Amino acid sequence: MPPRTPPPRPGSDPLPLRGLRASFAYAWAGVRFAWKSQRNFRLEVYIGALALALALWLQVNPVPVLLLVALVLGLELINTALEAVVDLVSPNYHPLAKAAKDVAAAGVLVASAIAALIGVLLFLPPLVGRLGLW
Repeated sequence: MPPRTPPPRPGSDPLPLRGLRASFAYAWAGVRFAWKSQRNFRLEVYIGALALALALWLQVNPVPVLLLVALVLGLELINTALEAVVDLVSPNYHPLAKAAKDVAAAGVLVASAIAALIGVLLFLPPLVGRLGLW
């Protein structure tokens, strides 16, 4: 039996872009899965796009808006992944499986509520000024 060749050291791949391309393909597959299967993800994308458009119209700095959108969408993707794993390992009802799914959903809810509050604080003054209500 010939001696085994050790696996390549991390970072020594002669074609590193091949692995990077695959990583991006897997990530986009996850985004596509969430888009197709998660109504809340689609809704949050639409609300995020609306918030960004409103920030541009009101000439509000879009960076905090983009960060909040990224936070909410990222948490929704993590919630979706956790729900899939819980469903895989616990196909029958179990109180801990329910708790895991509920807590992950609560994380998205808390981030969404805080993002909405920050949105009101960011948008209300320039919106009132733009509409001439003050």
